[in-house]
Amino acid sequence: MDDDVNSPLFGMSQRMPPSNVPAEQALLGALLANNKAFDRVSEFLLPEHFADAVNGRIFEAIQRRCERDQIADPVTLRAELEHSGVLDEVGGLSYLAQLLTATVGIINAGEYGRVIRDAWLRRQLIDLGEVVVNRAFGLDPELTGEKQIEAAEQELFDLTARETNEGPQHLNAALVKAIETAEEALRHGSAVTGLSTGLRDLNAKTGGLHPSDLIILAGRPGMGKTALATKIAWGAAKSLWEAALERGENVAPDQGVAIFSLEMSADQLATRLLAEMAKVPGNDIRRGKIEQRQFDRFVEASKELGALPIYIDDTPALTLSALRTRCRRLARKYPKGLALIVIDYLQLMRPAEGTRPENRVLEISQITQGLKALAKSMKVPVMALSQLSRAVESREDKRPQLADLRESGSIEQDADAVMFVYRDEYYLAQRIPKQMNYPEADKFNAAMAKWEQDMEAVHNIAELSLVKQRHGPTGTIKLMFEGEYTRFADLDLTHSDPHGG
Repeated sequence: MDDDVNSPLFGMSQRMPPSNVPAEQALLGALLANNKAFDRVSEFLLPEHFADAVNGRIFEAIQRRCERDQIADPVTLRAELEHSGVLDEVGGLSYLAQLLTATVGIINAGEYGRVIRDAWLRRQLIDLGEVVVNRAFGLDPELTGEKQIEAAEQELFDLTARETNEGPQHLNAALVKAIETAEEALRHGSAVTGLSTGLRDLNAKTGGLHPSDLIILAGRPGMGKTALATKIAWGAAKSLWEAALERGENVAPDQGVAIFSLEMSADQLATRLLAEMAKVPGNDIRRGKIEQRQFDRFVEASKELGALPIYIDDTPALTLSALRTRCRRLARKYPKGLALIVIDYLQLMRPAEGTRPENRVLEISQITQGLKALAKSMKVPVMALSQLSRAVESREDKRPQLADLRESGSIEQDADAVMFVYRDEYYLAQRIPKQMNYPEADKFNAAMAKWEQDMEAVHNIAELSLVKQRHGPTGTIKLMFEGEYTRFADLDLTHSDPHGG
């Protein structure tokens, strides 16, 4: 018993949860005396915010009537509460009359409402703290310490997301931001007002990558989604590095780029980036078939790549809450946080700990909604790669359509931009004429010549179709794709620019 008394948790357990019942009664009195006071609290106050459940039931009845433009006073409330069978439960007519004696002015109603909500927030934090303590003591043995941290951060984030809505802002504030964006473009003489992608034509179409946007990059296997995403990540990191150099020597980038690779390991992704930059075939590296001059280029490229502010996390089956936690930790390494988050790919993610969606469609919906919330809360563009349904393969024209995303729930709805990468060369290569299908040699030779001509026309060409963009035009961009280096670049700059951007 003495040990319990001396425990640091003992004093905490004897404290009463924060509440302010007199403020609740005063606010209810003000609402009953003048329904216009409801406008002062309607945006942020809910029945569950009241510490006294009786007061919460009365506020709920007032809320219901005010939202229907009906009068809410002791007389009308009495009839409604009697009809629902809870009049005696809330203290009867005498309690409603008592509330009128505790009334405050309409001007003070908002302040009283914030006091009530603040007490509720504190109670939520106490409840959350108790859950964290109980978990740490072993309430759920299957949850490791790291998983408990992720769960606690997720719950805190959910609480913060509900309670930090800034509400409407005057048009002037938005106009100031718009002028600042235009001024930035004027100063740099460029149409790129967001973060550069490293691809000229994509920058021209989108103006770069913009904060709070969720961008979906989708395609069938073999199209080069990962290669294109890493190209964009590298281009963004390079622009941050170059901006730091412009500010002065030995100035580090003030933002970073995070890549979450749920399919490939970090060293595989690094090898792919190095192969692209050094123009050394990835297959030759894996098989050890490289020459000294290629190795020298490989080492030189690694020095340049190592200076860029890129972080790779290759944790498989990452949860949404873990992703959010790691992004926030990475953001603290830089004065301005993260500039871009890339996820390869979203179907390999899992929803937050403790959630059990009924099916895979709802699970993917939770993930995309969570990624959009992450983009908004951190004010950073999030690019998530996505697989497409097999319906693409059954069509004569294999180019993806937005309908190919719909079976995955809210991907299309949640995304600010959707891009499809497509390579005709990939499918055309599979349709090489077979001699057994042509009894006559002339017809086979003609078919082979036609096939070779078609292959030549699409050789090393990829299409990036911007099929949805909330803030700009859609359309198709042609890019260069060199398969041996898994390298994307601007189509007409490839041969003149060794780094393709």
